[in-house]
Amino acid sequence: MIQNPVLKGFNPDPSICRVDDDYYMAVSTFEWFPGVQIHHSKDLKNWRLISRPLNRTSQLNMIGNPDSGGVWAPCLSYADGQFWLIFSDVKVVEGNTWKDGHNYLVTSKEIDGQWSEPTYLNSSGFDPSLYHDHDGKKYLLNMIWDQRTYNHRFYGIALQEYDVAKNRLIGEAEVIFKGTELGLTEAPHLYFIQGTYYLLTAEGGTKYEHAATIARSKTIKGPYEVHPENPILSSWSNPSNPLQKSGHASIVETKDGEWYLAHLMARPLKRRGKKLLEERGYCPLGRETSIQKLEWKSGWPYVINGPEPSELVEAPDLPEVKWDQDFNTIDHFNTDELNHHFQTLRIPFNSEIGSVTQRDSHLRLYGRESLHSKHIQSLVARRWQSLSFNAETRIEFHPTTFQQAAGLICYYDTQNWVSAQITWSENKGKIIDLVQCAHFNVTHPIAFSEVIVPDGISYVHLKVAVRDEAFIFSYSFDGESYKEFPVQFESYKLSDDYISEGGFFTGAFVGMHCLDTSGARTYADFDSFSYEEINKV
Repeated sequence: MIQNPVLKGFNPDPSICRVDDDYYMAVSTFEWFPGVQIHHSKDLKNWRLISRPLNRTSQLNMIGNPDSGGVWAPCLSYADGQFWLIFSDVKVVEGNTWKDGHNYLVTSKEIDGQWSEPTYLNSSGFDPSLYHDHDGKKYLLNMIWDQRTYNHRFYGIALQEYDVAKNRLIGEAEVIFKGTELGLTEAPHLYFIQGTYYLLTAEGGTKYEHAATIARSKTIKGPYEVHPENPILSSWSNPSNPLQKSGHASIVETKDGEWYLAHLMARPLKRRGKKLLEERGYCPLGRETSIQKLEWKSGWPYVINGPEPSELVEAPDLPEVKWDQDFNTIDHFNTDELNHHFQTLRIPFNSEIGSVTQRDSHLRLYGRESLHSKHIQSLVARRWQSLSFNAETRIEFHPTTFQQAAGLICYYDTQNWVSAQITWSENKGKIIDLVQCAHFNVTHPIAFSEVIVPDGISYVHLKVAVRDEAFIFSYSFDGESYKEFPVQFESYKLSDDYISEGGFFTGAFVGMHCLDTSGARTYADFDSFSYEEINKV
């Protein structure tokens, strides 16, 4: 059986494809760098992170991108002996008018190889995908964004031919599908199955009303007939389903003719004292990815036991292939590169912000801009993939001013985060402080009661324990006896659902950061980072 979700933590907008016996799934990364994560499976059950193709600023320049901007809804396909990856780089998220974004294409012969420089395609709307038709032609699809305040923003799904030889779009873009009454029609994926074109889209928005809609036509430009029991996937009708927000899907066929649908979903954290119909909950883990099995009836695909998603799904008739864990419980930074589960914000990990070779078996981070910055932050973090885990780091840092700080952080975006950090006080010297930002409002929960770091102490241990609805930081000077800070923080404040306006498309991260707003670029050395999920009985 497939246990959902198959990609835990912030891994939304899955685009799945098969190449012989291998399955690949690309997901959105938004403002986190490198752009796009591609996972690999042999059995649709066990997955491993295998590639992050947009790893150069020449491919993806996100300096200044807004929270939840950047890489939206990649589309991964394989044709003509190579992989094709289409993605949006979104530059404007907030506001009621524009969603400025640009759509690009990159290619590679190998999934984990060096991907090409990007080919610019258009800027008319987000969620682009590339369709390889059976006659050899290729087409770009994307939703069209309508900025006119008197119209609905989601204008429809457009189709335009892409000329490989000319390396550009040709002809005119034509709207081939306006969507259904669910509205907010986006995320198009086109398939040709037994002489019929099937257009799979996301509708209803990416919150709890989210859904997957499918329509069919005998010709590529339509008209498209909507599934008689639309939507084919949604959690909206059942607030008790543990897989909420289900939608934004893509489909794949096994060699033996079995069909599966990969889709985003989220697992809500229920707040105490709140009734189910009062609020569905908050999702600090962000939007994750699950897989459902499809069956065909009268020329239409149906989710088995759907349209609701299931936690347990019948796996395909394939040999099971498990992968070794590729993120050790503890990382001592004794390799020349960061573990690929770590990401940075908007820019690559380079000498501008840090090094893993400057000091043996240490991650060195140079103090850069504040945690509000959308330009150059010195922050290295990984996803929350469970609501019950411990994370810990050991840090050596010698600040000389209150403008310098470094520590352990739980982070959602520039306006919502909590940091346990070493900094400097004119009266107390080196101290450990707690700083929280919620809805862009910064507070110091232990102001005037900060922990003084004793003279002679080089390393400070910082730990966070996440336990469902709350998380708490602690510290140690010897790595054995820890003392908790007298403040609990609410996990729901690091979730999509807590963000009231603008971008709310990522998920909680935990990691290390260093800032120096004096401009001196004082560095902090981290000699380890651990992340360990707690198995619940």
